[in-house]
Amino acid sequence: MASVTFDRVSKRFDDVVAVDQLDLAIGDGEFMVLLGPSGCGKTTALRMIAGLEAISDGTLSIGDRVVNDVEPARRDVSMVFQSYALYPHMSVARNIESPLIVRKYHVDGPDGPERKLTKAERRARVDEAARVLDLTPYLDRKPAALSGGQRQRVALARAFVGRPQAFLMDEPLSNLDAKLRAQTRIELVDLHRRVETTVVYVTHDQVEAMTMATRMAVMSMGRLQQVGTPHEVYEAPANLFVAQFVGTPPMNTLAGTVTTAGGGPAVLVGESRFPVPPGLVTRLEEGRPVVVGARPEHLTLADGGPIVAKVRAVEWLGHERLVAATVGDAAIVVRQPGTGPEASGATVGLTVDPAHVHVFDPDTTARLP
Repeated sequence: MASVTFDRVSKRFDDVVAVDQLDLAIGDGEFMVLLGPSGCGKTTALRMIAGLEAISDGTLSIGDRVVNDVEPARRDVSMVFQSYALYPHMSVARNIESPLIVRKYHVDGPDGPERKLTKAERRARVDEAARVLDLTPYLDRKPAALSGGQRQRVALARAFVGRPQAFLMDEPLSNLDAKLRAQTRIELVDLHRRVETTVVYVTHDQVEAMTMATRMAVMSMGRLQQVGTPHEVYEAPANLFVAQFVGTPPMNTLAGTVTTAGGGPAVLVGESRFPVPPGLVTRLEEGRPVVVGARPEHLTLADGGPIVAKVRAVEWLGHERLVAATVGDAAIVVRQPGTGPEASGATVGLTVDPAHVHVFDPDTTARLP
C-alpha cells in the first residue's frame, strides 16, 4: 500500500488546461473517488498516476517516491478500465495470470532482488485472486462464456493479482446494467475492506461516489472544488457547483435578497421567505444579493408556510414522491414520503429548518460558512 500525493500538478494539451494545479493527498489504504462531469480532468489525473500522461507542472508522489519521470511499468499500480480489455482466446485463469508472466516482483521482501514468479507462485496468486472475487468456478471458462459482471470481476482480479501499491479504476462499472452496478459496488467495497489497498476511482456517477468512497474529490473544469467524506460534501457543499452536482435530485438553489423586515433576517425570493442559518443571522446585511439553497428532503409541505410554491408535476416512486414546483421563477423539487393530495397547478406552502438552509455568494459561488 502507498499514499498518492498531487502537489500543484497541472496537465496541458497545447492551449487546453485539463488539470489545473491539483493539490490532493490520498491516504494509504484510502478509497478515494474522483467525481465530476465529463471533461472535468478526473480521468487525466488518474492517467497521470498510472504514467499514461506526462505531467506538465508540479510533483506527483506514490508513497515517498516522486514518480514524474518513472515509467508506468515501475510505478507498482494496476489500472482497471471502462472496457474489460480481456483476452478472448484465453481462459479466466490465464487472463488473471497474464500480468504475472511479464513482470518481476520483490517476492523475497522489499529489499530483495526483483525476479519473475515461478509457475507455482503464479498459480497461488491466481487462486487467491479468484477466491477473493468468487471466480474459482469460472477459471477454465473463456470470457465469452461469462456475464458482464463476471467479466468485470475478472478484470478486477487481474489488477489485484500483482498486489500493487494502488488500484486505479476508470469508470469500471459504466458498462453494467443497474442491478449489476449495485451488486458490484458492494463487491468493490468489500474487496477494499479485505485487501486494504489504496484505491483511486474515477466516476461521474455520484451514487457510486456516495456509496463507495472513504473520501471524494469533486472536480470541475480541471480544478478541485472540494474534498471530504461523502457526508461532509453532501451536508456542507463548498460552492454552488458542488451543491448542484452532488445529490439526486440536486440541491434547490434560488437567487434572492437578504431582508430584515417582517420578522427577522430572511432571504426573500419573490414573495417567499427562506430563513437564514443561525450562524449567519448577524452577518448578512439588508439588501445583499445571495443564492439560497435547500435539499429537496429538507423542504416540507405546510399550509401557510412562508415559502409559496406552485406545483408543476408530482412523481410517485412508491416509497416517496417528488413534487416539481416553482418558487417565483425558479424551479424546485420537494422530496416527500408516501402519497399526497398535491396536483399540477396547485399552490402550496413550504417550510424549511434554518439549520438546513445554505447561503452562497453569487459572485464567488462559495458557500457562506
